[in-house]
Amino acid sequence: MKVVAAVIFVGWALFWLYWLIASFGVKSGTAAWRRGALVRVVILVLVVVLLRTRAMRGLGLNRDAWLEGIGLVLFVLGLALAVWARVYIGRNWGMPMTHKVDPELVTTGPYRFVRHPIYSGILLAMIGTGVAVSVYWLVLAVLLGAYFVYSAAMEERYLTERFPDAYPEYKRSTKMLIPFVL
Repeated sequence: MKVVAAVIFVGWALFWLYWLIASFGVKSGTAAWRRGALVRVVILVLVVVLLRTRAMRGLGLNRDAWLEGIGLVLFVLGLALAVWARVYIGRNWGMPMTHKVDPELVTTGPYRFVRHPIYSGILLAMIGTGVAVSVYWLVLAVLLGAYFVYSAAMEERYLTERFPDAYPEYKRSTKMLIPFVL
């Protein structure tokens, strides 16, 4: 158990280090942080309430080797998807709801399967972490999932304005987060 948790911890640390380094050299843009401020505050309040009330006190660490293995596979696949998507989006990448200067519509690589593969990958990695380590991560994945769906909807509104001919067709032919499902 402790080995899998340590591997996942190191994996997350390396992922976020890569994410920070890769953020240098992206196109400039403006973040629309005010639009999502209420959603972020609500999620933060929910997390604090769950922690303060110890709402999940009986749901501790996973001790099943099979679940650890399954979770570790989901974790690796999720981070791989997020990195693959980050490489494909290149200089167009930005924080959620960022409006880039001279954006390009990327529809190749993982973007041919889902419109927001970075969100999908991070969520899959969090679900894997929850399955392998602790159910607390699953609760965080649900809250982050709600934020990602909101962010994706805001980004899609912007992309529809920027690419009025191409984006609606892309949206019709490609699911938002889960291939063939959602």
